[in-house]
Amino acid sequence: MKILVINCGSSSLKYQLIDMETEKALAKGLVERIGIEGSILTHKAGEKKFVVETPMKDHQVAVELVLKALVNEDHGVINDVSEISAVGHRIVHGGDKYAKSVLVTDEVVENIEECIKLAPLHNPAHIIGINACRTLMPNTPMVVVFDTAFHQTMPEKAYMYALPYEMYTKHSVRRYGAHGTSHKFVSLTAAEMMGKDMKELKIVTCHLGNGASCSAVANGECVDTSMGLTPLEGLVMGTRCGDMDPAIVTYLMKAEGLSIEEMDTLMNKKSGVLGVSGVSSDFRDIEDAAKKGNHRAQLALDVFHYRVKKYIGSYIAAMGGIDCLVFTAGLGENSISSREEICKGLECFGIELDAEKNNVRGKAVEVSTEGSKVKIFVIPTNEELMIARDTMEIVAK
Repeated sequence: MKILVINCGSSSLKYQLIDMETEKALAKGLVERIGIEGSILTHKAGEKKFVVETPMKDHQVAVELVLKALVNEDHGVINDVSEISAVGHRIVHGGDKYAKSVLVTDEVVENIEECIKLAPLHNPAHIIGINACRTLMPNTPMVVVFDTAFHQTMPEKAYMYALPYEMYTKHSVRRYGAHGTSHKFVSLTAAEMMGKDMKELKIVTCHLGNGASCSAVANGECVDTSMGLTPLEGLVMGTRCGDMDPAIVTYLMKAEGLSIEEMDTLMNKKSGVLGVSGVSSDFRDIEDAAKKGNHRAQLALDVFHYRVKKYIGSYIAAMGGIDCLVFTAGLGENSISSREEICKGLECFGIELDAEKNNVRGKAVEVSTEGSKVKIFVIPTNEELMIARDTMEIVAK
């Protein structure tokens, strides 16, 4: 079975065609600047790379070009589009309606539309991508995989905010989380690496990148996660502030004369390690500056590491223990120093990092000491494969 995985942004489209017998990507690519001057498709199949620069007025044109690239005589990997057994679509927000992936129907699309208020930058693009694929591949089954679904097992006490209850019933204000597909993938992989069923374990997963979140996974289910109604809550991130006193919003709006839009931009685009360091939102740049003695760069790293450590500790308390700690995503997979700093002080929980084993980037490997009571893993995330697995399972049924 070959599954096409689609991830649509407002002006972009990422894709992978995955052979589910081997779980290897036959081809992958990125379409950029859809509906904008300078539209471009970059397609890779093995060692072959193919670039197309041509106007693309909408996502349907982009999907057409992707399908043509997949069947191209020179750089294609299939003979006919009919070889694609199903399409899996990444959806950022499914609200509280979906705790698992589902087949695409008109009703499902309508429900995704209802969640636009919760993900105004993402869900509209996802719908455009779904409609484009349904038009071009009307006989191919399609599945939607929600980033929020894995977190829908959280108990009320974990997802409810202490606001008037009608804010939840009228406006759906609650914790939803994000990165759920990634947290699910690395939790399952960690359990496999331990030779155990995920339902037997208490796991803390740390998806650390420009966007970052932690999740508590107990007995196979997510019981808490750091992102909230939006991805702004939780950890300090590249440009997002994460947790802070909510009164700061009104205080700064008055003190700086900021509009609602300006305050939103400040918290989402100008804060995080960028705001503290004044250097960059890229942790590599900040680490370089810190090594050269830049105090604010070092402070940004310290704040970030401290916040991650606090969440790990709180989730251990919430679950009543921990069997496994996982680092994933760009920073979690590649920053040796960040993993080391985050694990410092967690020895009291039985978490002991092996410095020699930790000297690794981008590989699925255990990095805990022989005597560590808790296993520590670095696991490269693979959200596309997780989407493909869910899609295959649902289509097979």
